[in-house]
Amino acid sequence: MKTNLQRSEQPAIPTVSEAITLVSGLPRSGTSMMMRMLAAGGMTIATDNIRKANVDNPNGYYELEKIKHLEEDDSWVYEEKGKTIKAVAALLPMLPKDIFYYVIFMQRHMPEILASQKKMLARRGTVSESDVPDDVMAAKYESYLKATYKWLERQDHFHVMYVHFNEILQDPMTHARAVNDFLGNGLDAEKMAQVVDTNLYRQRQP
Repeated sequence: MKTNLQRSEQPAIPTVSEAITLVSGLPRSGTSMMMRMLAAGGMTIATDNIRKANVDNPNGYYELEKIKHLEEDDSWVYEEKGKTIKAVAALLPMLPKDIFYYVIFMQRHMPEILASQKKMLARRGTVSESDVPDDVMAAKYESYLKATYKWLERQDHFHVMYVHFNEILQDPMTHARAVNDFLGNGLDAEKMAQVVDTNLYRQRQP
């Protein structure tokens, strides 16, 4: 896991209560699991519950529908300081730049992301499981992630921590403590670790 803004010459950054915490990453990378961990640990979650829990995310999505329309209206974001918002990576550049953000960026083995996404889309009937070759999608996503990481390094209003979904499942407590430390040690790491459900780890890398 890596963070930026750690050099001694950097000014003190705002506290979590003065900023907005974002959980980001590619779709199906474990963002909902991290949102559930943060909620269990004591973070205030900004969600409207419009998207209901289903077979793909039995514990809920923890989403805000209006975040999908940031380009048209971002005024509401200013009211969410001190809260946690789920925002897929593609939305990060659209967020207001005069707010400070703590970003927990979820990573996951690419074959698992692709398998999970294809299963979800197939259940919706929006794409067949063979429509897009895995190697094409993997190359596209890897290129996108590389560009996103470089972009994040240049953003002074983002304080970023990278957390790997697969590693959390192997050792929930260690990673819960690390996330708690990143966010100022105000959370209950034990409760965060307790909600990690390995039974939902259904798309496993061979």
